[in-house]
Amino acid sequence: MTENAKQMTEKLFSGAPLPFAATDPEFADLFSNFAFDEVMNLRLPDGAAPLDGETRFLAILAALLGCGGADAFRMMLPAALAAGVTPVEARETVYQATAYLGLGRTLPFLNALDETLQLAGISLPLAPQNTVTREERRDAGNAVQVEAFGEGIRASWEQGPAEKRHINLWLADNCFGDYYTRTGLTLPQREMITFCFLAAQGGCEPQLTSHARANMTVGNDRLFLIQVVSACVPYLGYPRSLNALNCVENAAK
Repeated sequence: MTENAKQMTEKLFSGAPLPFAATDPEFADLFSNFAFDEVMNLRLPDGAAPLDGETRFLAILAALLGCGGADAFRMMLPAALAAGVTPVEARETVYQATAYLGLGRTLPFLNALDETLQLAGISLPLAPQNTVTREERRDAGNAVQVEAFGEGIRASWEQGPAEKRHINLWLADNCFGDYYTRTGLTLPQREMITFCFLAAQGGCEPQLTSHARANMTVGNDRLFLIQVVSACVPYLGYPRSLNALNCVENAAK
């Protein structure tokens, strides 16, 4: 293992070896040298700010949710907490993932999150983050949609075939109203983790391009998104990472 990788794994995992280090030491070295040295020490273009630890690990957690990597999520969550992700931020990431991935995928991650926090001595449940009532959630969620996607999406449930309008309503009141209006994560952070959910899930390129564009609207520019994808390559592999980069370029046109 490279010296940089050794130092980073000791910092992130409090000196504990990776779970597979004893049985697969060669793989542990290969993965660590890439993920914890080469990727984390990526040389950026002049003037580009590197991702901070909080942003990097929020992206990694979201990507692992998107690809269904529950074991890897359980492994990386303590590292994310050590890197500056707060328990509330980690919880909000899992909660919001349900709108994009469904409970069938997110429940194992919620269980892993709760178990990890309890082992760390953190009392559950965490403080509430809700900000809207049932009566307010539709309009509040739609306001967030308009901020990220523009005026064309205002009152979108009034548009299109009547038999499908309820989906647009649910996008406003459930997806955005229930989740995006919560505190704990900013709107740029919420759009960034959504981008990661979709990139990791695969087969969602139209939505991924749309959310790449929304990221740019709320301040997460093209270079930032390229860095986010780069940070997630060790956890997603190259095909989905390359697809995500193509979506970023299409959104930037």
